[in-house]
Amino acid sequence: MNLDKNTLRQFSLLAIICIILFSAALTPVIFQNDTYYTIRIGEHIINNGIDMQDPFSWHEDLPYTYPHWLYDVGIYLIFHLGEISPANNGFLFLYISTVMLACTLGVLIYITCSKVSKNNLISFFITLLVMYVMRDFIAARAQLVTFNLFVLTILFIECFLETKKKRYLIFLILISILIANVHVAVWPFFFVLFMPYIAAYFISMAIEDNWLSKFLIFSAKLKVKNLNKKVEKQKDEEKKKKINEKLLKAEENLKKVEEREAKIIVRAEERRKNPYKLMIKKNDAAKWLILVVIICAFTGLLTPLKDTPYTYLVKTMQGNTTKSISEHLPLTLYNDKATMVILGLTFLILIFTDTKIKLEDLFMVGGLIYLSFMSRRQVSLLTIIGVFIFVKWLNYLAVKFDKDGSEKLIKRMLTIVGVTITICITVFLSIYFIKSKVNQKFINTKRYPVEACDWILNNLDVKNMKIYNEYNYGSYLLYRGIPVFIDSRADLYAPEFNKRDGEEKGRDIFSEYLSISGLSTYYETKFEEYGFTHLIMTKDAKLNMFVSRNDKYKEIYSDDNFVVYEVKK
Repeated sequence: MNLDKNTLRQFSLLAIICIILFSAALTPVIFQNDTYYTIRIGEHIINNGIDMQDPFSWHEDLPYTYPHWLYDVGIYLIFHLGEISPANNGFLFLYISTVMLACTLGVLIYITCSKVSKNNLISFFITLLVMYVMRDFIAARAQLVTFNLFVLTILFIECFLETKKKRYLIFLILISILIANVHVAVWPFFFVLFMPYIAAYFISMAIEDNWLSKFLIFSAKLKVKNLNKKVEKQKDEEKKKKINEKLLKAEENLKKVEEREAKIIVRAEERRKNPYKLMIKKNDAAKWLILVVIICAFTGLLTPLKDTPYTYLVKTMQGNTTKSISEHLPLTLYNDKATMVILGLTFLILIFTDTKIKLEDLFMVGGLIYLSFMSRRQVSLLTIIGVFIFVKWLNYLAVKFDKDGSEKLIKRMLTIVGVTITICITVFLSIYFIKSKVNQKFINTKRYPVEACDWILNNLDVKNMKIYNEYNYGSYLLYRGIPVFIDSRADLYAPEFNKRDGEEKGRDIFSEYLSISGLSTYYETKFEEYGFTHLIMTKDAKLNMFVSRNDKYKEIYSDDNFVVYEVKK
């Protein structure tokens, strides 16, 4: 854009204020499962260190990898600060921290979009859209931190490729170390972000340096050279004559190859200068990214988790937990309208316009789409990383059809009337999203057994009981200090992770839970096998229909949503 720096700064300030207001409004008030166990794990680490053992379920000697230990510690410290503050509300402080992370994500997306597209106006509107699409992924979970770190990764890569300043490479290495400690499950995806740039570098180097042409010419020259040597060594005149004939043909072929390849090189150079769709241009700075990847591959050792950064994702993919947890299931476009719209717009722009795409961007988009179809959880990566490619295309179209349109609109938005209208619209949208959350509490009593836990803690010996509970609220029981049968730390209950020394395989508690809750096995046999003393279930659970009619189980507590049973001896 041709606007002066001062004007761009003023617009960016306006954009960032609006993005912060909008992102804060989108942040959910109600906390999810993972937040509850995160608090207690952070507290446990502060008091006992990382002992690689689970202290919260009643199963004996379950190994635990603490996959986001640093985040857990941070969340606990924020929660504890809230408890000892005059507000005496740890969840309020957690909510504020989540709002701050969401706002930071929005600002970073805007800055990165502006950097790669050179169009602040489009970056502003697209950032608001992205934050709206990402609203379901905003939560007090480690993923929100890694979203910010992934956006920073793209920003630093782009800044380095443009400026060649080495300090950005140091920042990238520090990000790798942070992710390996904050959220080890996604650490491998950090390297995925580098692959399109590195692959594009090798391909562009092969094309621009004309590796194929050089190889063909080299092969033809080598054949001529070998025939010359044979002629010199051959004493038989008849055979020498035949070799000379071959040599003559080889020299003619070499000349043809050189002429043909010279024409191909010229045509290829013309195509690169004015490509139809795909732009291939070598950036020599990209070779430094290879060094960064190699260095970062060793940063997984800079954690207290032993080899977990290198094995966690592999073990997860080998297990069956990803097939049973909704966010890990393959993407179904019909059920995800936002993703369908994003992909539809992407293909429409590429097919029906003359928009050009860089080779690295093509690799990035293709890889992210593939990951999204593998797991709906990766739609978040497609959104926050794919947007940086999308804004480039939109800027290309904006320049083509109205070159000065963005600049004119920015100037209008920076007038007193323009600023007032922009902020008023943002405030109106923010109020629309906040309105439904005004009466919400941090803990949803319909989803989590708040009153039931109060009763259990006051009336039962929690230290000596073995309670059956369901997956979706196990983390809340854990948070309240009640040892659990299972919770949302799925990896803990999978055999790939909890195998102890000397065992051929670990305990598949996760599958056992699925068979019990889904009634695919006779529940009483499993109850006896585990030695449950008490049961807690949601009233609408399938299992509850059978247990409630069985005289072996005595109902000792009930509210609108949950019921507690005692197993008769």
